[in-house]
Amino acid sequence: MSRPRTLLAVLAHPDDESFGMGGTLALYAERGWDVYLVCATRGEAGTVDPHFLEGFHSIAELRESELRCAARHLGLKAVFFLDYRDSGMPGMEANHHPQAQINAPLEEVAARVVRYIRELQPEVVITFDPIGAYRHPDHIHIHRATVLAFERAADPTFAPEAGLPFQPAKLYFHTVPRTLLKVAVRLIRLFGGDPTRWGRNKDIDLASLAEVDFPTHVRIDYTRVAHKKTLASACHASQGGSQMRRGVIGAIFRLLGEQDTYMRAYPPVQPGEKVAREL
Repeated sequence: MSRPRTLLAVLAHPDDESFGMGGTLALYAERGWDVYLVCATRGEAGTVDPHFLEGFHSIAELRESELRCAARHLGLKAVFFLDYRDSGMPGMEANHHPQAQINAPLEEVAARVVRYIRELQPEVVITFDPIGAYRHPDHIHIHRATVLAFERAADPTFAPEAGLPFQPAKLYFHTVPRTLLKVAVRLIRLFGGDPTRWGRNKDIDLASLAEVDFPTHVRIDYTRVAHKKTLASACHASQGGSQMRRGVIGAIFRLLGEQDTYMRAYPPVQPGEKVAREL
C-alpha cells in the first residue's frame, strides 16, 4: 500500500492554524492526507484573562492545550514545537527575551524546520505570506526560515544532523484576501471602530494591510469542513476564539464564502496559469 500524501504547515503560535488556514488543514485531513503542524512557539507573549489560567501553570501550558484541542478538531496527525519563545508584537518587552524566536539565527530556525521536512517528507509545505499576514515579527521570521528550509532540505551539506535530504514538491504562502480586508475596513468604520487599531490588543493595522496585494494562485473552498474550523477556533478561548467566526469578520466570511487563498512560491508560476482549486 502506498503511504498517504502529506501536508506540512509551519506556523508561529497556537491559534495561527485555526484563525488562518484551518479550513485547508481540515479539508485535506478529511481527504485522507497526513496533515502535520510545526509551531515555532507556545504563544507565551499573548495576553490571557486570569480565569483561563485556572488549572494551568503558565500561559505556554494553556495555549499548548488549546492548540492540541484545535488539532483534534482539524484532524491533524501530529503537532511539533520548535521550542522558541513568543517574541510578541513590535515594541513589547518580549522582543528582547534571549529565547524569543526573532532572536534566533535564521539558519538555526531553518535547520529545525528541515528536520521535520526530512522526517515527514511532505509533498506540500505551507506557511505565512512575506508580511506574516499582519506583520507579526514571529510570522515573518518563520516565513523566512521555512523558505530557507524548503530551499535547502535536499542539500546534504545543510544541517546534515537533521536527516537524509528530501525535496518537497510545492511551497505555498497563505494569503489574506484583500477583498475581505477592504470590506472589513469599511464595515469597522461604518460601525464606529478604528481599523488601524484592530484585534484583541488593538495592535493590528487592518487599513494598511488591505493595501498589500499578493497574487492568488490557489483558492480552496472549505465549506464542507467550515464547522471543523469553527470548533477549532473555539478551542482558543483565551484568544477570543469563539468570537472569530462571529460579528463583522464572521459576516464577511459568510458573505464572501468559506475560502483560503494561496500564493505559490514553488514551482514557479508560469504565464497564463489559471487559479487552481487544489494545492
